[in-house]
This record gives sequence, structure tokens and C-alpha cells, in this order.
Amino acid sequence: MPDIPATPSRRLRLIATHAALATGAVVMVGPFVWQLLTSLKTFSETTRVPLTFLPHRWQWSNYSQIFDLLPIGPMFRTTILMTAGRTIAQLVFCSLAAYAFARIQFRGNNLLFGLFLSVLMVPGQLFLIPQYVIVQDLGWLNSLPGLTVPGMFSAFGTFLLRQFFLALPRDMEEAARLDGANPLQVYWHIALPLARPGLLALAILTALWSWNDLMYPLVITTDPAKMPLSAGLATLQGEHFTDYSILMAGSALATAPMIVAFILLQRHFIQGIAFTGSKG
Repeated sequence: MPDIPATPSRRLRLIATHAALATGAVVMVGPFVWQLLTSLKTFSETTRVPLTFLPHRWQWSNYSQIFDLLPIGPMFRTTILMTAGRTIAQLVFCSLAAYAFARIQFRGNNLLFGLFLSVLMVPGQLFLIPQYVIVQDLGWLNSLPGLTVPGMFSAFGTFLLRQFFLALPRDMEEAARLDGANPLQVYWHIALPLARPGLLALAILTALWSWNDLMYPLVITTDPAKMPLSAGLATLQGEHFTDYSILMAGSALATAPMIVAFILLQRHFIQGIAFTGSKG
């Protein structure tokens, strides 16, 4: 295929496009760079006016101090278990519900799915008090089940996977039914393997949401050893004094695993999101 000649107008459009993309990249990466630099400053440098971009001396001890102020090990363990529990449960429950809405015809299918979607229009803060009362009655305050169970299903995950199942071809499913497979077998052996990009997209979104969840853990946990990282770091922000260098050091440690996971899985994430929106 012959190369398209680079006309002046085309070169100008390419330059403008790359300039816009570069500006967007700087805007997105800028807060993370500032977080890392702030975590290596002294407290006086973080509050100095005018602001100092680079620290005068790199304070690597800030990262060791965070381990003295917070039980980082138990917090990391709680965060990982909570995130893993929520993610695995949503992949199972949301995919089951999504496959039923997408492939099984029953009376009231669309009406029930509309009721599911209506949950997305309700602010999550309205659920905090009912969830707290239920968790308290179950004796799950300051516990891993109390953090995990309320996040094991989501209307968004059901919607996301339903759109994905609708976009899948029906040929293989119909062939499996002709061979005598029941709906559960078709779901497990045919639909789920084909829906792998959508499942990965939901897994990444759920993991990011669970890892960053702050308000709900603050409501049901008061013991620092039982808190996830997000809630534990929030306790470093005092009413009258906050050591921002220590806070940013803890934030950098907390965000690093999710950034690495997203970089490693970004191709599957983008593929899943793009394919999910290909059919309504």
C-alpha cells in the first residue's frame, strides 16, 4: 500500500493531535509525580510558599516512618483480602445475573433489569446507614466479612457483562444446547471463556474501586489493625496538623500495587471496555 503524502495540513493535524495527547499525559501523570516528590520532602518544604518542586534533601526516612505510625502489614493484608473477595464474588454473581438477563428469556426480564439499573442512579452514601445497621446486627463491625460482603455484587458489573454477553455470537451456544447442554453448562463452558475480556475489565474496575474505597471502611472500622489502607491513611490527616510528607509516602505505597496491575493489564482492560460498548 503506497504511503499517503504528508501534506502541510495533515502534518499540522498530526502535530496538534500529538500536542493534545502530550498535554493530557502530563496532566494525568503530574499528580503522581508531585505525590512522589512530596513524599521525599521535609514538612517545612511541603508548606513553604512559594512551593518548592524538588526537595533540598531526599527524605527516604519518610517511608520508614509510615511503618512506625500505622500497622501497614495488617492493613495491606486486609486490603488485599477485601479486594480479592469483592472481585472474585462480583465476577461470579454479576456474570450469572448478566448471562440470565442476556440469554434467558423470562417474563419481566426487561423490567427487572431496569430495576437493577435504577440502583445506579442512587448515591452510594444513602446506603451507608442501612449497611451499617445490618453489619452491626450481624456482629461484623471491625471484621473482614463486614468489609467484603456488601461489595460482592454490583448493578454496574451486571450491566457491563450483560452488554458483553449480548455482543457474543449465539452459534456455539446453540450448538451446545443441541448436544444436550443445560443453561448452566452453556454459561460455564461456552459463555465465560468467550467473555474473558469483559471479565478482566470488570475485575480491574472492581479491584480499583475496592482498593480505593474509603467512606464505607471508615464507617464500620475503628480498630487500625482491622482497617484497609485507604481508611488507615485517612487517620494521618489531623484536625489541626497534617504531616503531608508522611501522608504522601503512605499514599505512594498504597497506590503502587494498583498502578502496576493496571499497567500490566491495560490492554485487556481497554479491549473489554471497547467490546462491551459495541452492542446495546
